[in-house]
Amino acid sequence: MLSRRSSRFAAIVGALLLAAGSTALWFSADRGRADAAVAEAPPPVAETDAEAEQPLLETPEPKRKKSKEEQRFARADRDDDGRITQAEYLHQRRRNFDKLDLNGDGVLQFSEYAAAGIAKFKAADANGDGVLLPPEFATTAPKPKNRQTPSADGCRCSSIPAGASPGADPED
Repeated sequence: MLSRRSSRFAAIVGALLLAAGSTALWFSADRGRADAAVAEAPPPVAETDAEAEQPLLETPEPKRKKSKEEQRFARADRDDDGRITQAEYLHQRRRNFDKLDLNGDGVLQFSEYAAAGIAKFKAADANGDGVLLPPEFATTAPKPKNRQTPSADGCRCSSIPAGASPGADPED
């Protein structure tokens, strides 16, 4: 029986020693990790002047303002593919119906309306491929209105002698 009792005792003592050793190891390992974390933390790095002035994100370059002709082309190019098809070109003309109806009667025959648009499109389509590229579309811009300058007959300013004020009587 002694052997049975001694083997039980040995097993209990072994289990207690194993538990005590594991607990001690666990506490020492946990403390070691905390000490290691404090010891391994790098000191804060001072920012250099160059780093402080440099933005973290790149700022996009400001967009170049489009010319009037580029804006006009973009409005007509409805699918934004850099080309204007005949349908896109005529769509813009449909929106201008009221401008084309000069007498205001609300009647505009499409054949007349479309014929002028198609002729203008074909005249602008230099290479005849059925689409307008930006340089071709630029030729469809409305012509500037002729401004009439006042004639010398209607202008009193030409008869004022040099050095005289416009409101002064020329007889004085």
